[in-house]
Amino acid sequence: MKMALIVEDGVTDREFLTRQLQESGLTVITAGSVEEAQGKLGQSKPDIIFLDVILPGQSGFEFCRFLKSSPDTKQIPVVICSTKGTDVDKTWGTMLGADDYLIKPVDPDALKKTLSKLRF
Repeated sequence: MKMALIVEDGVTDREFLTRQLQESGLTVITAGSVEEAQGKLGQSKPDIIFLDVILPGQSGFEFCRFLKSSPDTKQIPVVICSTKGTDVDKTWGTMLGADDYLIKPVDPDALKKTLSKLRF
């Protein structure tokens, strides 16, 4: 079974994404910060990562850049999920390597389209 890592500090958004991804057949692990996510990546390698932008400590944008520049994680699709929904934010996410960008609150249909596009 494929695994998703959700990096989200908001309980409501984390629970929503967890439920939606589990309903789509994915196993889900979660982290509330980049630091916690890095620890989880040391334990297991997810097939896809859902990443908030505004996180305690390091931002999701910085973490996305790190993930996409590391040989161990650059092939893992990263989907940014953020309330920061301007065209500039989306462009910045894409420039840093994000494979898709979803605006919060995440629409279940948009999430399903993203999963389909990324072959999940």
